Amino acid sequence: MLYPQRNKNRHFVDLSGFWDFRFDPDDKGVGENWTKGFNNGCPIAVPASWNDQFADDRDFLGPAWYQLKFMMPREWDKKKIMIRFGSVNYLSDVRLNGEVVGHHEGGHLPFEYEISDKIVSEDNLLVVRVDGRLSDNHVPPRGRPMNNPQTNFDFYPFCGIHRPVLLYAIPNEGLRDITVRPSIKDTTGILDVTLETVGLNDAYVNLSLKGFGSEITNTSKIELNIQKMTLEVKQAKFWNPETPNLYDLIVEIVKADTIIDSYSLKVGIRTIEVKGDKLLLNGKPIYLTGFGRHEDFPITGRGYVPAVIIKDYSLMNWIGANSFRTSHYPYSEQMMELADRLGFLVIDEIPAVGLTLRKDVIERQQELCDQFIEVLIKRDKNHPSVIMWSLANEPHNSLKSGEFFRKLYDKTKDLDNTRPVTVVNMMGVKEKAFEFCEVLCINRYYGWYLQPGNIDEACELLSKEMDNLYEKHRKPIILSEFGADTIPGWHSQPPEMFSEEYQTEFIKKYIDVCRSKPYVIGEHVWNMCDFKTSQGITRMGSTNYKGVFTRDRRPKMAAHLLRKLWKEKN
Repeated sequence: MLYPQRNKNRHFVDLSGFWDFRFDPDDKGVGENWTKGFNNGCPIAVPASWNDQFADDRDFLGPAWYQLKFMMPREWDKKKIMIRFGSVNYLSDVRLNGEVVGHHEGGHLPFEYEISDKIVSEDNLLVVRVDGRLSDNHVPPRGRPMNNPQTNFDFYPFCGIHRPVLLYAIPNEGLRDITVRPSIKDTTGILDVTLETVGLNDAYVNLSLKGFGSEITNTSKIELNIQKMTLEVKQAKFWNPETPNLYDLIVEIVKADTIIDSYSLKVGIRTIEVKGDKLLLNGKPIYLTGFGRHEDFPITGRGYVPAVIIKDYSLMNWIGANSFRTSHYPYSEQMMELADRLGFLVIDEIPAVGLTLRKDVIERQQELCDQFIEVLIKRDKNHPSVIMWSLANEPHNSLKSGEFFRKLYDKTKDLDNTRPVTVVNMMGVKEKAFEFCEVLCINRYYGWYLQPGNIDEACELLSKEMDNLYEKHRKPIILSEFGADTIPGWHSQPPEMFSEEYQTEFIKKYIDVCRSKPYVIGEHVWNMCDFKTSQGITRMGSTNYKGVFTRDRRPKMAAHLLRKLWKEKN
Protein backbone atom coordinates (compact mmCIF):
# COMPACT_ATOMS: atom_id res chain seq x y z
CA MET A 1 0.00 0.00 0.00
CA LEU A 2 2.32 2.69 -1.29
CA TYR A 3 1.34 6.25 -0.45
CA PRO A 4 0.90 8.30 -3.66
CA GLN A 5 3.96 10.25 -4.83
CA ARG A 6 4.79 12.83 -7.47
CA ASN A 7 7.67 12.05 -9.82
CA LYS A 8 8.20 11.55 -13.57
CA ASN A 9 6.10 8.39 -13.49
CA ARG A 10 3.58 9.00 -10.73
CA HIS A 11 1.17 11.88 -10.04
CA PHE A 12 -1.54 12.80 -7.57
CA VAL A 13 -4.08 15.54 -6.86
CA ASP A 14 -5.32 16.29 -3.35
CA LEU A 15 -9.10 16.72 -3.39
CA SER A 16 -9.16 18.38 0.05
CA GLY A 17 -11.17 21.58 0.36
CA PHE A 18 -14.85 22.51 0.38
CA TRP A 19 -17.26 19.80 -0.74
CA ASP A 20 -21.07 19.81 -0.94
CA PHE A 21 -22.72 18.06 1.98
CA ARG A 22 -26.17 16.97 3.04
CA PHE A 23 -27.51 15.18 6.11
CA ASP A 24 -29.93 12.33 5.40
CA PRO A 25 -31.86 11.78 8.67
CA ASP A 26 -34.71 9.93 6.95
CA ASP A 27 -32.29 7.73 4.97
CA LYS A 28 -34.01 8.64 1.72
CA GLY A 29 -30.95 9.50 -0.36
CA VAL A 30 -30.58 6.14 -2.05
CA GLY A 31 -34.29 5.95 -2.89
CA GLU A 32 -34.24 9.49 -4.30
CA ASN A 33 -31.15 8.71 -6.40
CA TRP A 34 -28.70 11.05 -4.63
CA THR A 35 -26.07 8.58 -5.87
CA LYS A 36 -26.05 10.56 -9.14
CA GLY A 37 -25.79 13.88 -7.33
CA PHE A 38 -27.96 15.87 -4.95
CA ASN A 39 -29.28 19.40 -4.58
CA ASN A 40 -29.74 21.67 -1.55
CA GLY A 41 -26.36 20.78 -0.09
CA CYS A 42 -24.19 23.04 2.04
CA PRO A 43 -20.40 23.52 2.10
CA ILE A 44 -18.30 21.30 4.36
CA ALA A 45 -14.56 21.11 4.93
CA VAL A 46 -12.78 17.91 3.90
CA PRO A 47 -10.92 16.44 5.71
CA ALA A 48 -12.64 16.99 9.07
CA SER A 49 -15.38 15.42 11.16
CA TRP A 50 -18.82 16.79 10.40
CA ASN A 51 -20.00 16.85 14.02
CA ASP A 52 -18.58 20.21 15.14
CA GLN A 53 -18.61 22.10 11.84
CA PHE A 54 -22.22 23.16 12.15
CA ALA A 55 -24.32 24.93 14.78
CA ASP A 56 -26.71 21.96 15.01
CA ASP A 57 -26.71 18.18 14.46
CA ARG A 58 -23.58 17.54 16.56
CA ASP A 59 -24.72 14.07 17.63
CA PHE A 60 -26.08 13.01 14.25
CA LEU A 61 -24.04 9.99 13.17
CA GLY A 62 -25.48 9.38 9.75
CA PRO A 63 -26.18 8.73 7.05
CA ALA A 64 -24.87 11.82 5.28
CA TRP A 65 -23.69 12.58 1.77
CA TYR A 66 -20.67 14.30 0.24
CA GLN A 67 -20.14 15.30 -3.38
CA LEU A 68 -17.38 17.00 -5.37
CA LYS A 69 -16.90 17.93 -9.02
CA PHE A 70 -13.39 17.67 -10.45
CA MET A 71 -11.47 17.31 -13.71
CA MET A 72 -8.93 14.67 -14.65
CA PRO A 73 -5.47 16.04 -15.55
CA ARG A 74 -4.90 15.67 -19.31
CA GLU A 75 -1.56 13.85 -19.02
CA TRP A 76 -3.22 10.95 -17.17
CA ASP A 77 -4.95 9.49 -20.23
CA LYS A 78 -2.83 6.33 -20.45
CA LYS A 79 -2.28 5.80 -16.72
CA LYS A 80 -3.89 3.54 -14.15
CA ILE A 81 -6.06 5.96 -12.15
CA MET A 82 -6.95 5.40 -8.51
CA ILE A 83 -8.89 7.20 -5.81
CA ARG A 84 -7.66 6.83 -2.24
CA PHE A 85 -9.42 7.70 1.01
CA GLY A 86 -7.17 8.06 4.06
CA SER A 87 -9.99 7.50 6.56
CA VAL A 88 -13.80 7.60 6.47
CA ASN A 89 -15.84 6.74 9.55
CA TYR A 90 -17.55 4.28 9.47
CA LEU A 91 -19.36 2.85 6.43
CA SER A 92 -18.83 4.41 3.03
CA ASP A 93 -20.29 3.93 -0.42
CA VAL A 94 -18.41 5.61 -3.26
CA ARG A 95 -19.81 6.43 -6.70
CA LEU A 96 -18.26 8.25 -9.64
CA ASN A 97 -20.44 9.69 -12.39
CA GLY A 98 -23.34 7.62 -11.09
CA GLU A 99 -21.46 4.31 -11.20
CA VAL A 100 -20.66 2.19 -8.16
CA VAL A 101 -16.98 2.38 -7.22
CA GLY A 102 -16.97 0.47 -3.93
CA HIS A 103 -18.19 -0.10 -0.37
CA HIS A 104 -15.92 0.02 2.69
CA GLU A 105 -16.31 -0.72 6.38
CA GLY A 106 -13.97 0.64 9.05
CA GLY A 107 -13.19 4.16 10.13
CA HIS A 108 -9.44 4.54 10.60
CA LEU A 109 -7.46 3.02 7.75
CA PRO A 110 -6.99 3.87 4.06
CA PHE A 111 -8.82 2.23 1.18
CA GLU A 112 -8.65 2.82 -2.55
CA TYR A 113 -10.31 1.88 -5.83
CA GLU A 114 -9.28 1.85 -9.45
CA ILE A 115 -11.47 4.22 -11.48
CA SER A 116 -9.68 4.12 -14.85
CA ASP A 117 -12.84 2.91 -16.62
CA LYS A 118 -15.17 5.38 -14.85
CA ILE A 119 -13.35 8.69 -14.93
CA VAL A 120 -13.81 11.12 -17.85
CA SER A 121 -11.63 13.98 -19.00
CA GLU A 122 -14.06 16.74 -18.09
CA ASP A 123 -16.71 17.13 -15.37
CA ASN A 124 -16.52 14.21 -12.95
CA LEU A 125 -18.94 13.92 -10.03
CA LEU A 126 -17.74 12.04 -6.96
CA VAL A 127 -20.48 11.10 -4.47
CA VAL A 128 -19.78 9.48 -1.10
CA ARG A 129 -22.44 8.25 1.31
CA VAL A 130 -21.11 7.96 4.88
CA ASP A 131 -22.87 6.18 7.73
CA GLY A 132 -21.33 6.47 11.21
CA ARG A 133 -24.22 4.97 13.16
CA LEU A 134 -23.07 2.65 15.92
CA SER A 135 -23.75 -1.08 15.90
CA ASP A 136 -23.05 -4.08 18.12
CA ASN A 137 -21.16 -5.89 15.36
CA HIS A 138 -18.99 -2.95 14.34
CA VAL A 139 -15.39 -2.51 15.48
CA PRO A 140 -15.45 -0.56 17.72
CA PRO A 141 -18.94 -1.61 18.87
CA ARG A 142 -21.94 0.22 20.26
CA GLY A 143 -22.35 0.30 24.03
CA ARG A 144 -25.16 0.27 26.57
CA PRO A 145 -27.53 3.27 26.85
CA MET A 146 -25.55 5.04 29.60
CA ASN A 147 -24.20 7.82 27.42
CA ASN A 148 -25.11 9.76 24.28
CA PRO A 149 -24.03 8.83 21.64
CA GLN A 150 -24.21 5.23 22.85
CA THR A 151 -20.57 4.14 22.68
CA ASN A 152 -18.76 1.18 24.21
CA PHE A 153 -15.57 3.29 24.30
CA ASP A 154 -14.62 6.53 26.02
CA PHE A 155 -14.09 8.93 23.12
CA TYR A 156 -16.45 10.70 20.77
CA PRO A 157 -17.56 8.73 17.66
CA PHE A 158 -16.69 11.47 15.18
CA CYS A 159 -18.04 10.88 11.66
CA GLY A 160 -17.05 11.90 8.18
CA ILE A 161 -14.11 12.03 5.80
CA HIS A 162 -11.25 12.43 8.25
CA ARG A 163 -8.11 12.30 6.13
CA PRO A 164 -7.12 13.46 2.62
CA VAL A 165 -8.83 12.09 -0.48
CA LEU A 166 -6.24 11.64 -3.22
CA LEU A 167 -6.74 11.12 -6.94
CA TYR A 168 -3.60 9.52 -8.31
CA ALA A 169 -2.12 7.99 -11.44
CA ILE A 170 0.52 5.28 -11.79
CA PRO A 171 1.91 3.28 -14.73
CA ASN A 172 -0.16 0.31 -15.86
CA GLU A 173 2.99 -1.79 -15.64
CA GLY A 174 5.30 -1.30 -12.70
CA LEU A 175 5.76 -1.30 -8.97
CA ARG A 176 2.89 -2.07 -6.61
CA ASP A 177 4.42 -2.57 -3.17
CA ILE A 178 7.67 -2.49 -1.20
CA THR A 179 8.49 -4.37 1.99
CA VAL A 180 11.72 -3.55 3.84
CA ARG A 181 13.00 -5.77 6.65
CA PRO A 182 16.07 -4.37 8.45
CA SER A 183 18.61 -6.34 10.48
CA ILE A 184 22.00 -5.60 12.01
CA LYS A 185 25.24 -7.57 12.11
CA ASP A 186 27.92 -5.78 14.13
CA THR A 187 28.24 -2.39 12.40
CA THR A 188 26.63 -3.54 9.13
CA GLY A 189 23.01 -2.80 8.36
CA ILE A 190 21.15 -5.29 6.19
CA LEU A 191 17.98 -4.42 4.28
CA ASP A 192 15.99 -7.30 2.83
CA VAL A 193 13.72 -5.70 0.23
CA THR A 194 10.71 -7.41 -1.34
CA LEU A 195 9.18 -5.78 -4.41
CA GLU A 196 5.76 -6.55 -5.80
CA THR A 197 5.39 -5.72 -9.49
CA VAL A 198 2.76 -6.27 -12.16
CA GLY A 199 2.76 -6.72 -15.93
CA LEU A 200 6.52 -6.68 -16.45
CA ASN A 201 8.45 -8.66 -19.08
CA ASP A 202 12.09 -8.06 -20.02
CA ALA A 203 12.42 -5.47 -17.29
CA TYR A 204 15.00 -4.71 -14.62
CA VAL A 205 14.88 -3.16 -11.19
CA ASN A 206 17.53 -0.73 -9.98
CA LEU A 207 17.65 -0.55 -6.21
CA SER A 208 19.72 2.14 -4.53
CA LEU A 209 20.20 3.39 -0.99
CA LYS A 210 21.50 6.89 -0.40
CA GLY A 211 22.47 8.72 2.73
CA PHE A 212 25.30 9.92 4.95
CA GLY A 213 27.74 10.27 2.08
CA SER A 214 27.29 6.80 0.62
CA GLU A 215 25.31 5.06 -2.09
CA ILE A 216 24.70 1.31 -2.37
CA THR A 217 23.09 -0.20 -5.45
CA ASN A 218 21.73 -3.52 -6.62
CA THR A 219 20.35 -4.34 -10.08
CA SER A 220 18.36 -7.42 -10.96
CA LYS A 221 16.24 -8.73 -13.80
CA ILE A 222 12.59 -9.10 -12.85
CA GLU A 223 11.72 -12.79 -13.13
CA LEU A 224 8.58 -12.95 -10.97
CA ASN A 225 5.92 -10.57 -9.64
CA ILE A 226 7.58 -10.90 -6.22
CA GLN A 227 11.23 -9.87 -6.36
CA LYS A 228 13.58 -10.25 -3.36
CA MET A 229 16.79 -8.22 -3.08
CA THR A 230 19.31 -7.33 -0.37
CA LEU A 231 21.39 -4.28 0.39
CA GLU A 232 24.28 -4.29 2.89
CA VAL A 233 25.38 -1.02 4.47
CA LYS A 234 28.86 -1.03 6.01
CA GLN A 235 29.33 1.24 9.04
CA ALA A 236 25.61 1.94 8.95
CA LYS A 237 23.95 4.81 10.78
CA PHE A 238 21.30 3.12 12.87
CA TRP A 239 17.87 4.58 13.67
CA ASN A 240 17.01 5.35 17.30
CA PRO A 241 15.18 8.13 19.22
CA GLU A 242 18.38 10.10 19.85
CA THR A 243 19.59 9.94 16.24
CA PRO A 244 16.67 9.00 13.95
CA ASN A 245 18.85 8.34 10.92
CA LEU A 246 16.93 7.77 7.70
CA TYR A 247 18.22 6.59 4.35
CA ASP A 248 16.57 7.16 0.95
CA LEU A 249 15.62 3.89 -0.72
CA ILE A 250 15.01 4.44 -4.44
CA VAL A 251 13.37 1.84 -6.68
CA GLU A 252 13.45 2.23 -10.45
CA ILE A 253 11.79 -0.11 -12.93
CA VAL A 254 13.67 -0.08 -16.25
CA LYS A 255 12.40 -1.42 -19.57
CA ALA A 256 14.10 -0.92 -22.93
CA ASP A 257 16.59 1.42 -21.27
CA THR A 258 13.76 3.66 -20.05
CA ILE A 259 12.63 4.18 -16.46
CA ILE A 260 8.93 3.33 -16.61
CA ASP A 261 8.21 3.54 -12.86
CA SER A 262 9.95 4.75 -9.73
CA TYR A 263 9.35 5.23 -6.03
CA SER A 264 11.39 6.58 -3.10
CA LEU A 265 11.01 5.56 0.53
CA LYS A 266 12.58 6.75 3.77
CA VAL A 267 13.96 3.74 5.69
CA GLY A 268 15.66 3.31 9.02
CA ILE A 269 18.03 0.52 10.00
CA ARG A 270 17.10 -0.79 13.42
CA THR A 271 16.05 -3.96 15.24
CA ILE A 272 13.43 -4.48 17.94
CA GLU A 273 13.03 -7.58 20.09
CA VAL A 274 11.99 -8.85 23.50
CA LYS A 275 14.62 -10.71 25.46
CA GLY A 276 13.74 -11.86 28.96
CA ASP A 277 11.99 -8.96 30.67
CA LYS A 278 13.58 -6.29 28.46
CA LEU A 279 12.63 -4.56 25.22
CA LEU A 280 15.74 -4.16 23.08
CA LEU A 281 16.22 -1.53 20.38
CA ASN A 282 19.35 -2.27 18.35
CA GLY A 283 20.31 -4.76 21.06
CA LYS A 284 20.07 -2.25 23.93
CA PRO A 285 17.30 -2.00 26.58
CA ILE A 286 14.88 0.86 26.07
CA TYR A 287 12.37 2.37 28.49
CA LEU A 288 9.23 3.99 27.08
CA THR A 289 8.02 7.34 28.36
CA GLY A 290 5.00 8.92 26.76
CA PHE A 291 1.27 8.81 26.32
CA GLY A 292 -1.87 7.26 25.12
CA ARG A 293 -3.33 9.88 22.81
CA HIS A 294 -6.27 10.75 20.60
CA GLU A 295 -6.70 12.39 17.23
CA ASP A 296 -8.98 15.07 18.64
CA PHE A 297 -9.17 18.85 18.31
CA PRO A 298 -11.94 21.47 18.57
CA ILE A 299 -14.09 22.00 15.44
CA THR A 300 -12.17 19.54 13.24
CA GLY A 301 -12.82 16.57 15.55
CA ARG A 302 -10.72 13.64 14.38
CA GLY A 303 -9.89 15.32 11.09
CA TYR A 304 -6.37 15.65 9.74
CA VAL A 305 -4.83 19.00 10.74
CA PRO A 306 -1.09 19.30 9.94
CA ALA A 307 -0.51 22.14 12.42
CA VAL A 308 -1.93 20.09 15.30
CA ILE A 309 0.40 17.21 14.46
CA ILE A 310 3.39 19.56 14.57
CA LYS A 311 2.21 21.04 17.87
CA ASP A 312 1.76 17.62 19.46
CA TYR A 313 5.21 16.44 18.47
CA SER A 314 6.68 19.69 19.75
CA LEU A 315 4.95 19.22 23.11
CA MET A 316 6.05 15.59 23.34
CA ASN A 317 9.61 16.64 22.66
CA TRP A 318 9.36 19.47 25.23
CA ILE A 319 8.05 17.14 27.91
CA GLY A 320 10.67 14.44 27.27
CA ALA A 321 8.42 11.70 25.85
CA ASN A 322 10.03 9.16 23.53
CA SER A 323 6.94 7.16 22.56
CA PHE A 324 3.16 6.91 22.25
CA ARG A 325 0.44 4.38 21.52
CA THR A 326 -2.06 5.05 18.73
CA SER A 327 -4.96 4.62 21.11
CA HIS A 328 -7.43 3.42 20.06
CA TYR A 329 -7.05 3.31 16.28
CA PRO A 330 -4.37 3.90 13.66
CA TYR A 331 -3.30 7.53 13.25
CA SER A 332 -2.69 9.34 9.98
CA GLU A 333 0.14 8.31 7.68
CA GLN A 334 1.61 11.78 8.08
CA MET A 335 1.78 11.26 11.86
CA MET A 336 3.69 8.02 11.30
CA GLU A 337 6.06 9.60 8.79
CA LEU A 338 6.99 12.31 11.30
CA ALA A 339 7.52 9.71 14.02
CA ASP A 340 10.23 8.22 11.78
CA ARG A 341 11.76 11.61 11.14
CA LEU A 342 11.63 12.87 14.75
CA GLY A 343 12.61 9.63 16.48
CA PHE A 344 9.46 8.62 18.37
CA LEU A 345 8.65 4.99 19.17
CA VAL A 346 5.10 3.90 18.33
CA ILE A 347 2.86 1.10 19.57
CA ASP A 348 0.54 0.78 16.56
CA GLU A 349 -3.02 -0.26 17.48
CA ILE A 350 -5.98 -1.42 15.41
CA PRO A 351 -9.40 0.09 16.26
CA ALA A 352 -10.44 -2.92 18.38
CA VAL A 353 -11.43 -0.97 21.48
CA GLY A 354 -14.18 -2.17 23.80
CA LEU A 355 -14.72 -5.51 22.03
CA THR A 356 -17.60 -7.42 23.62
CA LEU A 357 -16.71 -10.79 22.02
CA ARG A 358 -20.34 -11.84 22.50
CA LYS A 359 -21.45 -15.04 20.85
CA ASP A 360 -23.74 -13.23 18.38
CA VAL A 361 -21.05 -10.81 17.15
CA ILE A 362 -17.70 -12.51 17.76
CA GLU A 363 -17.44 -13.99 14.26
CA ARG A 364 -17.96 -10.60 12.59
CA GLN A 365 -15.58 -8.89 15.03
CA GLN A 366 -12.95 -11.51 14.19
CA GLU A 367 -13.37 -10.84 10.45
CA LEU A 368 -13.02 -7.10 10.93
CA CYS A 369 -10.00 -7.35 13.22
CA ASP A 370 -8.32 -9.65 10.68
CA GLN A 371 -9.03 -7.06 7.99
CA PHE A 372 -7.74 -4.18 10.10
CA ILE A 373 -4.45 -5.79 11.17
CA GLU A 374 -3.75 -6.81 7.57
CA VAL A 375 -4.28 -3.28 6.25
CA LEU A 376 -2.42 -1.71 9.17
CA ILE A 377 0.65 -3.87 8.58
CA LYS A 378 0.55 -3.21 4.83
CA ARG A 379 0.40 0.51 5.56
CA ASP A 380 2.95 0.81 8.40
CA LYS A 381 5.33 -2.14 7.97
CA ASN A 382 8.22 0.02 6.71
CA HIS A 383 8.20 2.58 9.52
CA PRO A 384 11.20 2.21 11.85
CA SER A 385 9.20 4.10 14.47
CA VAL A 386 6.67 1.26 14.74
CA ILE A 387 8.07 -1.09 17.38
CA MET A 388 4.98 -3.08 18.36
CA TRP A 389 1.54 -4.11 17.10
CA SER A 390 -1.39 -3.81 19.51
CA LEU A 391 -4.36 -6.06 18.74
CA ALA A 392 -6.94 -4.46 21.05
CA ASN A 393 -7.63 -2.15 23.95
CA GLU A 394 -9.59 -3.47 26.94
CA PRO A 395 -11.57 -6.37 25.49
CA HIS A 396 -14.55 -7.06 27.74
CA ASN A 397 -14.74 -10.85 27.79
CA SER A 398 -11.59 -12.57 29.09
CA LEU A 399 -13.16 -16.03 28.77
CA LYS A 400 -13.35 -15.65 24.98
CA SER A 401 -10.20 -13.61 24.51
CA GLY A 402 -7.72 -16.49 24.32
CA GLU A 403 -9.01 -18.18 21.16
CA PHE A 404 -9.97 -14.86 19.53
CA PHE A 405 -6.59 -13.21 20.03
CA ARG A 406 -4.60 -16.34 19.34
CA LYS A 407 -6.00 -16.36 15.80
CA LEU A 408 -5.29 -12.65 15.44
CA TYR A 409 -1.81 -13.01 16.91
CA ASP A 410 -0.95 -15.84 14.50
CA LYS A 411 -2.16 -13.78 11.55
CA THR A 412 -0.09 -10.82 12.71
CA LYS A 413 3.04 -12.93 13.01
CA ASP A 414 2.45 -14.42 9.54
CA LEU A 415 2.32 -10.89 8.13
CA ASP A 416 5.23 -9.49 10.17
CA ASN A 417 7.41 -11.52 12.52
CA THR A 418 9.89 -8.69 13.15
CA ARG A 419 7.95 -6.87 15.89
CA PRO A 420 6.49 -7.94 19.26
CA VAL A 421 2.72 -8.08 19.70
CA THR A 422 0.57 -6.99 22.64
CA VAL A 423 -3.03 -6.73 23.79
CA VAL A 424 -3.82 -3.81 26.10
CA ASN A 425 -5.69 -5.28 29.01
CA MET A 426 -7.87 -4.47 32.01
CA MET A 427 -8.39 -8.07 33.24
CA GLY A 428 -4.97 -8.67 34.82
CA VAL A 429 -3.90 -12.28 35.37
CA LYS A 430 -7.19 -13.52 33.85
CA GLU A 431 -6.22 -12.28 30.38
CA LYS A 432 -5.66 -15.35 28.20
CA ALA A 433 -3.89 -13.35 25.47
CA PHE A 434 -1.01 -12.66 27.85
CA GLU A 435 -0.03 -16.32 27.55
CA PHE A 436 1.34 -15.76 24.01
CA CYS A 437 1.85 -11.98 23.59
CA GLU A 438 5.48 -10.93 24.07
CA VAL A 439 4.72 -7.71 25.99
CA LEU A 440 2.01 -7.21 28.63
CA CYS A 441 0.26 -3.83 28.51
CA ILE A 442 -2.07 -2.96 31.40
CA ASN A 443 -4.37 0.02 32.02
CA ARG A 444 -4.89 0.79 35.73
CA TYR A 445 -6.87 3.44 37.61
CA TYR A 446 -6.61 2.51 41.28
CA GLY A 447 -7.05 5.80 43.13
CA TRP A 448 -9.55 7.01 40.55
CA TYR A 449 -12.30 4.62 39.49
CA LEU A 450 -11.36 2.29 42.36
CA GLN A 451 -10.10 3.48 45.77
CA PRO A 452 -11.07 7.04 44.78
CA GLY A 453 -9.00 9.66 46.52
CA ASN A 454 -6.60 7.18 48.15
CA ILE A 455 -3.38 7.25 46.12
CA ASP A 456 -1.22 5.36 48.64
CA GLU A 457 -3.61 2.40 48.79
CA ALA A 458 -3.88 2.55 45.00
CA CYS A 459 -0.13 2.24 44.59
CA GLU A 460 0.02 -0.73 46.96
CA LEU A 461 -2.60 -2.53 44.85
CA LEU A 462 -0.80 -1.64 41.63
CA SER A 463 2.51 -2.92 42.98
CA LYS A 464 1.04 -6.23 44.11
CA GLU A 465 -0.82 -6.78 40.85
CA MET A 466 2.29 -6.10 38.77
CA ASP A 467 4.32 -8.57 40.83
CA ASN A 468 1.62 -11.24 40.47
CA LEU A 469 1.37 -10.67 36.73
CA TYR A 470 5.11 -10.90 36.26
CA GLU A 471 5.38 -13.96 38.48
CA LYS A 472 2.84 -15.74 36.28
CA HIS A 473 4.17 -14.76 32.83
CA ARG A 474 7.79 -13.57 33.27
CA LYS A 475 7.37 -11.01 30.49
CA PRO A 476 8.02 -7.27 30.31
CA ILE A 477 5.15 -5.02 31.40
CA ILE A 478 4.14 -1.56 30.17
CA LEU A 479 1.75 0.53 32.27
CA SER A 480 -0.07 1.66 29.16
CA GLU A 481 -2.68 3.86 30.86
CA PHE A 482 -2.88 5.63 34.21
CA GLY A 483 -4.24 9.03 35.11
CA ALA A 484 -6.82 11.21 36.82
CA ASP A 485 -9.40 13.66 35.49
CA THR A 486 -8.25 17.20 36.20
CA ILE A 487 -10.17 20.41 35.71
CA PRO A 488 -7.71 23.04 34.43
CA GLY A 489 -7.15 25.70 37.09
CA TRP A 490 -8.81 23.72 39.90
CA HIS A 491 -6.52 23.62 42.93
CA SER A 492 -6.68 22.03 46.37
CA GLN A 493 -4.50 21.58 49.44
CA PRO A 494 -4.45 18.85 50.55
CA PRO A 495 -4.83 17.35 47.04
CA GLU A 496 -8.29 16.10 46.18
CA MET A 497 -9.78 14.49 43.11
CA PHE A 498 -10.15 16.69 39.99
CA SER A 499 -7.52 19.15 41.24
CA GLU A 500 -4.22 19.73 39.45
CA GLU A 501 -2.42 18.80 42.67
CA TYR A 502 -4.15 15.39 42.79
CA GLN A 503 -3.24 14.58 39.19
CA THR A 504 0.37 15.55 39.84
CA GLU A 505 0.67 13.41 42.99
CA PHE A 506 -1.17 10.50 41.32
CA ILE A 507 1.18 10.44 38.32
CA LYS A 508 4.32 10.87 40.44
CA LYS A 509 3.51 7.96 42.77
CA TYR A 510 2.43 5.66 39.92
CA ILE A 511 5.74 6.36 38.17
CA ASP A 512 7.59 5.58 41.40
CA VAL A 513 5.92 2.14 41.40
CA CYS A 514 6.85 1.54 37.76
CA ARG A 515 10.48 2.43 38.32
CA SER A 516 10.74 0.15 41.35
CA LYS A 517 10.04 -2.87 39.10
CA PRO A 518 12.94 -4.03 36.89
CA TYR A 519 10.51 -5.82 34.57
CA VAL A 520 8.50 -2.65 33.82
CA ILE A 521 9.67 -1.23 30.48
CA GLY A 522 7.42 1.76 30.04
CA GLU A 523 5.01 4.30 31.46
CA HIS A 524 2.33 5.84 29.22
CA VAL A 525 0.19 8.46 30.92
CA TRP A 526 -3.47 8.66 29.98
CA ASN A 527 -3.86 11.09 28.30
CA MET A 528 -1.64 13.57 26.56
CA CYS A 529 -4.54 16.02 26.02
CA ASP A 530 -8.12 16.35 27.20
CA PHE A 531 -10.50 14.98 24.58
CA LYS A 532 -14.14 14.93 23.53
CA THR A 533 -16.45 12.11 24.71
CA SER A 534 -20.12 11.24 24.56
CA GLN A 535 -22.39 12.90 27.09
CA GLY A 536 -22.63 11.09 30.44
CA ILE A 537 -22.75 11.72 34.15
CA THR A 538 -19.01 11.02 34.55
CA ARG A 539 -17.98 13.37 31.74
CA MET A 540 -18.55 17.05 32.56
CA GLY A 541 -18.76 19.03 29.36
CA SER A 542 -18.60 15.80 27.35
CA THR A 543 -14.85 15.77 27.97
CA ASN A 544 -12.32 13.37 29.45
CA TYR A 545 -10.05 15.62 31.51
CA LYS A 546 -7.21 13.18 32.09
CA GLY A 547 -4.92 15.11 29.77
CA VAL A 548 -1.78 16.71 31.14
CA PHE A 549 -2.46 19.30 28.44
CA THR A 550 -5.85 20.84 27.78
CA ARG A 551 -7.73 20.06 24.59
CA ASP A 552 -6.26 23.23 23.05
CA ARG A 553 -2.75 22.16 24.18
CA ARG A 554 -2.08 24.27 27.31
CA PRO A 555 -0.05 22.53 30.07
CA LYS A 556 -1.42 21.58 33.49
CA MET A 557 0.82 21.22 36.56
CA ALA A 558 1.39 17.53 35.77
CA ALA A 559 3.01 18.40 32.44
CA HIS A 560 5.79 20.26 34.25
CA LEU A 561 6.27 17.31 36.63
CA LEU A 562 6.57 14.88 33.72
CA ARG A 563 9.03 17.16 31.95
CA LYS A 564 11.29 16.97 35.00
CA LEU A 565 10.93 13.19 35.42
CA TRP A 566 11.28 12.28 31.74
CA LYS A 567 14.08 14.66 30.88
CA GLU A 568 16.07 13.08 33.72
CA LYS A 569 15.12 9.55 32.63
CA ASN A 570 15.95 9.98 28.95
